[in-house]
Amino acid sequence: MTTTPGGSPAPHTPTDEPEGTTDAAGSAASPLPWKGKATRTDKALMWAIGGAMLFMLVLWPLRPFMIASAPVLLSLATGSKAAIGAVAAFAEAGRYPIWLAVVAGVVGMAKLDWLFWWTGRQWGSGFVGFFSTGERAERLALRLRSANRWILGLLVVFARIPGVPSALVYGTAGWAGMGLGTFLALDLLGALLITGLVVAAGYALGERAIDLIVTIDEYALWVSIAIVIGMVLLPSLRSRSRSRARDTEEPRD
Repeated sequence: MTTTPGGSPAPHTPTDEPEGTTDAAGSAASPLPWKGKATRTDKALMWAIGGAMLFMLVLWPLRPFMIASAPVLLSLATGSKAAIGAVAAFAEAGRYPIWLAVVAGVVGMAKLDWLFWWTGRQWGSGFVGFFSTGERAERLALRLRSANRWILGLLVVFARIPGVPSALVYGTAGWAGMGLGTFLALDLLGALLITGLVVAAGYALGERAIDLIVTIDEYALWVSIAIVIGMVLLPSLRSRSRSRARDTEEPRD
């Protein structure tokens, strides 16, 4: 900790690296996002992110069953746009109030985003390698951090648009010193905008959307089995593909 000439602690600035962080070069050299020995905060954050990922993974095969029988719960648990649209469609038929579709969608979408903000605040540039690999992601995070605060704020609002690396945006917001209150306000605004669009579409489709949901429910068992098989086989297929690619790239004598 730095001190002023009078001996008092120097004020913290947004450019300071949080405790346990590392610079971009260090994040590339170490597989861990923190520098040195992990603190309790580092471990708690890692466990929280791992638990959230595991929860989503376990819930994935259950989605086809829940989208018809418990769409509100599915929307709250996952923030799935399909679940939000399903609640809106059922609201049009009088099963749920329309406000419930909006509230469940906003909460479901935004409930875990603060964890990604926290990674940037806690680990600094080290969070980049935790969520992505390659120099491109590091360069993007550095550009976002040095960008105008209004630009970064707008990116937080629109981070859910397809193609935007939301985890990178949220983590950079924490790294750049954006306060948690500001981040949550912008994040909830973005969730509300996307939820509003999805709810409007689901409400407009009404019975047609319900017919599709019922069809999915009828084949939910087979869809879930297919999802489980895909979750088991895809990593193995990708590993074999990478292994074959390495074999073909090896020079022959």
